[in-house]
Amino acid sequence: MRRCSGSILLVVLSLSFAVFIPHASAQVDHILIAAGTDEDRALQAITAEQDAPKKLAMFVEFVQNFSSNPAAVAYGNWQLEQAYQATGDLQKALDYGDKALAGSPRNLDILVSVAGVAQAAKNNAKLMDYAAKGGEVCLSIAKQAKPEGMSDEEFASKMKEEKESAQGSCDFLEASGFNAIASETDPKSRMADIEKFTAAFPDSKFQDQVSNYALDALSQLKDNARLVAYAEKTLAANPTSQPALLLLANFYGDDNKAGGAAKAIGYSQKLIEAAKADAPDADKARKIYAGVGHNTLGFVYLKQEKTMAAIPELKSAAALLKGQDEAQYARALYGLGFAYGKLNKLTEAREVLTEAVKMQSPWQAMSQDLLTKVNAARAKGK
Repeated sequence: MRRCSGSILLVVLSLSFAVFIPHASAQVDHILIAAGTDEDRALQAITAEQDAPKKLAMFVEFVQNFSSNPAAVAYGNWQLEQAYQATGDLQKALDYGDKALAGSPRNLDILVSVAGVAQAAKNNAKLMDYAAKGGEVCLSIAKQAKPEGMSDEEFASKMKEEKESAQGSCDFLEASGFNAIASETDPKSRMADIEKFTAAFPDSKFQDQVSNYALDALSQLKDNARLVAYAEKTLAANPTSQPALLLLANFYGDDNKAGGAAKAIGYSQKLIEAAKADAPDADKARKIYAGVGHNTLGFVYLKQEKTMAAIPELKSAAALLKGQDEAQYARALYGLGFAYGKLNKLTEAREVLTEAVKMQSPWQAMSQDLLTKVNAARAKGK
């Protein structure tokens, strides 16, 4: 008995039986057609047909003729899915792919095939559904119970073989799911995709990138409670996640509730430590993370009237952010101008604010207003 796999474009040299329903310990569906059956003979005739439209019609007839055989129906619909994909009719391909999955829902070969069609059709919703279903199947392989009468050695060997056999399919479906998340622009839809993905691929190699997308989506949705919960969950799995540390530092930096400032300081310091901006291999992203961490610290200290403590943090922020992130650099300069002004260091304040007003940023108007006040104070001082 041999398993059926592959495309209508390939010649099926030998087919094996008939009941595809998995046996008790199996977690992955396989389609089997037995040699010598009516189904086998029909498939051999289809394979011999060279005319593509005729072959497609023969598969439609095959599904109708063997409608009482779940394996035959699933296999026939799978081949029709691939045939319509080859013609460019991706919607029909998806329709037949769904029919194939209805008959063999835990079949990784079919899931990979329909995921490819969904990707070509740019149908992210379908793509994520297929990827998530595939991830569930991949997870289930390791959760199989040892069949009665099988030795530990035999079971270990069987498990190893199944994992190795499924690895390519599982990797493809994981990457497909991640691609669906990356290409989704609607934050609500992206979060729905992320929730499906993380359940199906809990130990994904894309975990850090997925967390970044989740934090960004929740920020856009302005769902602060969910945002903080997700960031904290991310840190529980990865304590040095810079996006999560940054988000929590900024969130608590803007929070006026009791304890918010202390949390902002703690997360900012952890962010600076995690970024290691002074390391020889520090890239632009790490310098920006560290710079924003120093910025947040500086502004928290300003809110606490700790002006002297704020200045070195804001200086560090400006040094790291100059030429890297204009908006955050302007923020640091504004903070320095404010701090210098409070200490009556008007020359220093004028210098940094003059630079800040040259940049198009959310801080430009505020910097201009503060610079006007500083210049007026300097004029009075003369």
